[in-house]
Amino acid sequence: MTYRELVMDSPVGRLRLVAESDALVAVYMEDQGAPELAARDGRGDALLERARRQLAEWFAGERTSFDLPLRPRGTPFQLEVWRALAEIPFGETRTYGEIAARLGRPTAARAVGAANGRNPVSIVVPCHRVIGADGALTGYAGGVERKRWLLEHERAALPQAR
Repeated sequence: MTYRELVMDSPVGRLRLVAESDALVAVYMEDQGAPELAARDGRGDALLERARRQLAEWFAGERTSFDLPLRPRGTPFQLEVWRALAEIPFGETRTYGEIAARLGRPTAARAVGAANGRNPVSIVVPCHRVIGADGALTGYAGGVERKRWLLEHERAALPQAR
């Protein structure tokens, strides 16, 4: 497996974009505890540059969704959760329990939380849009402050996006 990676600056710190073959497999935030991969420099790589550009547009409030081929690695349940996350509209949130119920597993809120925390494609697959049942900004692999920033960014950009 040959990975390519590109590091970009963002308002929430440096992001490490990782691609394999024809798909994006990860977007890691610094200090996230992301795995080390034997990756070659992805500067000039069309897919990574496209991902970088779309993320920059998202941070600028010019984009509300992503059009990128994704191939995150996970268990069948994790992949199911990540697909559900991708359906949460820009500027909105869902609870872990709501995601579990949507998947037909109403008692699996904790399992949804665990899968959410293992999402390797931060921001693009919007795990930051999932909150606790009481509205609390519970755990986030990139840190709760980043989660707060991402949610506030979306709420601020929402009027422009409509």
